[in-house]
Amino acid sequence: MKLVFCGTPSFAVPTLEALLAAGHEIALVVSQPDRPVGRSQQLNAPPVKQAALVARLPVTQPEKIRNNAEFRSQLEAITPDVIVVVAYGRIIPPWMLALPRLGCINLHGSLLPRYRGAAPIQWAVANGDAFTGNTTMLLEEGLDTGPILLQQTVEIKPNETAMDLFDALAKAGAPLMVETLAGIAAATLRPQPQNHAGATFAPLLDREDGRMDFATHTAHELYNRWRGFQPWPGAFTTLDGKKLIVHRMEVDPAQESNASGLAEPGQLCIESHRIFVCCAGNTWLELLELQLEGKKRLPASEFLRGNPLVSGSRLGTAAPRTAAR
Repeated sequence: MKLVFCGTPSFAVPTLEALLAAGHEIALVVSQPDRPVGRSQQLNAPPVKQAALVARLPVTQPEKIRNNAEFRSQLEAITPDVIVVVAYGRIIPPWMLALPRLGCINLHGSLLPRYRGAAPIQWAVANGDAFTGNTTMLLEEGLDTGPILLQQTVEIKPNETAMDLFDALAKAGAPLMVETLAGIAAATLRPQPQNHAGATFAPLLDREDGRMDFATHTAHELYNRWRGFQPWPGAFTTLDGKKLIVHRMEVDPAQESNASGLAEPGQLCIESHRIFVCCAGNTWLELLELQLEGKKRLPASEFLRGNPLVSGSRLGTAAPRTAAR
């Protein structure tokens, strides 16, 4: 088929490469503009653009697409059979949805209708789900509401982070898209409407989603949120009014069984150069690696040398969001 490929982050790269390997003609790659990164604010090309240039594919990076006459003319001149969309990061306008002969096909990192929205992978991990998957679907004007073409299930391992799952879903989704296009070409795939009553949503992450609320969430729930919110917004709280980032943690069932029940959520227990914090339901987390605002990232034992905490000290709390399940 003659394709236009729309994608931006590394999640989309395996699909682009798989489509090329399958013999499809990628007439144009559409990606978001280069963005400044780091303290130097040097412009950095998105991963899809980098992969496209390696493959010597034509690339365009419009800042806006809805009312972009030049971009529209460019696509109309191509007359693609399909526009493939993988984590592009822009809402596809109606004129673009209607352009390709066989439609716009999207790869979404969840088992729709679960986790419609911008952060399906992060929220699946943060909510402690045991599995998720990929869905290919025909795009329509609604947010991830289009008819389903194919789906695959992927396990979420107990200690897996969102970054780990991104890689797993990206690799699994690439052959799924190839299979989807083969089915579309052979007219053997019948799009199935979603069960909209079962839809849940995965909103774009906010910095405050990383704030640890010890009074509301159990240790397991906070650990899952830390896994889901990697690399951003991570997990943080406050210590004596300063931001405290928790880079590594684990649930400590032994501490739960030893607890007297007198500790309150957010209170610390310091034992043998280790830091434990009480969470909702008298559950406990061990904080393994921490970073106080303006300081270095340190293992707990080294952190205690510079911050002589005592049992009964307290970490701050607030109420973070929860995605619909």
